[in-house]
Amino acid sequence: MTMRTMLFTPVNHARHVEKALGGPADAVILDLEDAVASEEKPAARALVPDLLASLTGAHPRVFVRVNALTTAFAYADLMAAVRAGLAGIVLPKVESSQQVVTADWLMSQLEVERGLLPGSVELLPIIETAAGLTRLDEIATASRRVRRLSFGAGDFTLDTNMEWTPGNEGVLWARVRTVVASRAAGLAAPIDTVYPTLSDAAGFETEARQARRLGFEGKLCLHPAQVDIANTVFTETETEVGDARRVLEAFERAVAAGSASIQLDGRFIDYPIAERARRLIEARRSSPVEEATV
Repeated sequence: MTMRTMLFTPVNHARHVEKALGGPADAVILDLEDAVASEEKPAARALVPDLLASLTGAHPRVFVRVNALTTAFAYADLMAAVRAGLAGIVLPKVESSQQVVTADWLMSQLEVERGLLPGSVELLPIIETAAGLTRLDEIATASRRVRRLSFGAGDFTLDTNMEWTPGNEGVLWARVRTVVASRAAGLAAPIDTVYPTLSDAAGFETEARQARRLGFEGKLCLHPAQVDIANTVFTETETEVGDARRVLEAFERAVAAGSASIQLDGRFIDYPIAERARRLIEARRSSPVEEATV
């Protein structure tokens, strides 16, 4: 399932949660980590079961970002979150395959206990440290629950003493590495980092377009205003689809005539370029599903 936008919302702000669940994001992340002060975490966690139980009708897929496994909050967070209505767990600051395996084990027990389909709850690791980046390959293949990865520039730049700047020159390689590791592991394309300057819509769009060029599937969003922009950027336009159809049709005619390389409007087309056109057409056909079954 395509994931163009994943919108964070603090689980303990009812108005924000309601707005997010009624909006156009492909997924909403109920946040128990950075958006919730330490002293408020137990009370925020207690809201999750009833919130998931109350989900009805059409809404984005719902994830919960728990606290990192290295904290005292993670176990209780998982106990509260893994239940009917949950699409996935967002696991921050993942640094090893062992952390993925630990979360997977507990989630499996809870699925059995609560009558959920085994393996149905996705596990989405966020790569946010140098240690996590250097162990990307083992993290990506540690569990079948891991269907995609995400990259978080804020904590990564803090960990590595880099500056988080527009253009992301400090984290460009890390973002590319996340895309390559995802592909090597057979995962869906990853989700790119948040953009922290909420008032800078143009900057967000520029970074989202860069993320699409780099091979990301979508963007983590901090504000509802960013969702429409990212949905547009990561959705193939009619012009792109039309051009892809022309490329694929011309190439298929050439192959039928015995040639596997042609020129079209001055562009060289061979198997890789034709395959890219085919993938773009198929991506447009499989539009995101905005209704979750509860």
